[in-house]
Amino acid sequence: MVAKKSPKAEGVRGRALSELPLDGLSRGRRFLVGVSGGVDSVLLLHALVRRGLRRITVVHLDHGLRGAAGAADAAFVKRLARRLGVAIIAARADVAALARERKLSVETAGREARYAFYAEAARQTGCRAILLAHHADDQAETFLFNLLRGGGSGLGGMRPRTVREIGGLRLEILRPWLGVWRAEIEACAARERIRFREDASNASPRHTRNRLRARVIPMLSREFGRDIRPSLWRAAEVLGAQEEWLDQSLSLMERELPVAALRALPEALQRRTLHAWLRRNRVRQISFELIESIRALLAPGAAKAKVNLPGGRFARRRAGLLFLS
Repeated sequence: MVAKKSPKAEGVRGRALSELPLDGLSRGRRFLVGVSGGVDSVLLLHALVRRGLRRITVVHLDHGLRGAAGAADAAFVKRLARRLGVAIIAARADVAALARERKLSVETAGREARYAFYAEAARQTGCRAILLAHHADDQAETFLFNLLRGGGSGLGGMRPRTVREIGGLRLEILRPWLGVWRAEIEACAARERIRFREDASNASPRHTRNRLRARVIPMLSREFGRDIRPSLWRAAEVLGAQEEWLDQSLSLMERELPVAALRALPEALQRRTLHAWLRRNRVRQISFELIESIRALLAPGAAKAKVNLPGGRFARRRAGLLFLS
């Protein structure tokens, strides 16, 4: 076991490209690498190539939201892949239409489109692992976003390694830079004179995450008299490790859950089990209220035997079992 230290965000000077962590990545293994054209993913690609990991395929999805700018990003990433001598799979999606069709937010529709694209690229290449350049700022912002959203889930943020099942395909998602701050990445790119694309939408106040980054976190840091990002990062790390342990400990993960066994669990484990069960069965928008509604089905003699779920699905209790329909 290796003890972790929370990354320091203040006074960051940046590390050399060779010092940025890529722990446990074998040169002989094949990887997909998500590259948007922004500084973090472009630097990750350069770092991989510099370390001799060349059995990689760049994957880039134009979300169709930014017109000519999105097309220019795609062209930039294609040129970069050719210059570095690595394969690339690029595609375009109409995320706005997907959001309307499935009644999702644009952000959620974009995430679903990306992962569906990653899964298709995995099928084409036979590669089952993808590297993403999420960093420590992303982790802190994700924790705060999920906390303020109030669902009680996702407080563990992102993990360095997760496995996601998409359309019957198991995709390993690796995030080696969750302990690296954005300022370190930007300083390294400047030192190495690495070119990248600026996404103007990252500064738009229309997006909640942008407001968290540009307004809320700086305001909270001023009020507390210190940079709060390391504290948010540490909270995500602690809760994420707890979530991993709970997930490994839970055995009630079938499509049908026995009501009596669930009822015997402590309240916290009931909630955690139901959340994991819904997530693994691809139920969206899992809120605290939704979990509590389903927990109410566990009570002996419960008046209700059905709970409405997002997407027109239901959680039902019948013959001593909970199941989805």
